[in-house]
Amino acid sequence: MARKTVLVTGASRGIGKAIAVKFAKKGYNVIINCAHREAELLQAQKEIENYQVSCTAFLGDMGDFAACERLFELIRKQYGSLDVLVNNAGIAYIGLLQDMSSNDWNRIINTNLTSVFNCCKLAIPMMLSVKQGKIINISSVWGNVGASCEVAYSATKGGINAFTKALAKELAPSNIQVNAVACGAIDTEMNQWMEEDDLIGLVENIPTGRLGQAQEVADLVYHLGYKNAYLTGQVIGLDGGWI
Repeated sequence: MARKTVLVTGASRGIGKAIAVKFAKKGYNVIINCAHREAELLQAQKEIENYQVSCTAFLGDMGDFAACERLFELIRKQYGSLDVLVNNAGIAYIGLLQDMSSNDWNRIINTNLTSVFNCCKLAIPMMLSVKQGKIINISSVWGNVGASCEVAYSATKGGINAFTKALAKELAPSNIQVNAVACGAIDTEMNQWMEEDDLIGLVENIPTGRLGQAQEVADLVYHLGYKNAYLTGQVIGLDGGWI
């Protein structure tokens, strides 16, 4: 059987890298992307290639449609099509909305939400051509309930949740499933800004008593990308019972 192909955005570290490695272990061709961390992206590529699969690393901002077009042209040339798209690229912003600049607002909207539109727009024709495909969007519990001092981030993740549900309905007749994973507090660099006392307080509020692991997100994403042809339009919480 021909290898299937997956694209994971924001894959130089953390959740994205764990997802990419998971698919590589299962024999997929893997395309990884990030906007700035070239050295980390190339290191991730080396790790993935250790699983005897093809891995393409692409440095570029998926919030920029022209860069996204270049990536998908590369995918067409190298792999012909795309079976699974994982929209993971994302950044956070902590602070009062009144103190946020319009540039910061536009940056987080482009990185977290516009990138999802860009990648989906370009992936859908590839999936339609083979009458199947999986799109998994990495969201957050803050997209469901909102977080003080993370208004812009919450807005982008709420947008991803609605985007997921709507696109799933649009693509269901074409045998393309679209789902999202709403992550809780995952042990990645995104949470390393917290003071130890704040982190302890956070963990105390999580019923399972710990942070989630990137590998746990990767396991769920792989499951969504591999099976479940009837499961679509869902925002699945992975938060240890927190929210």
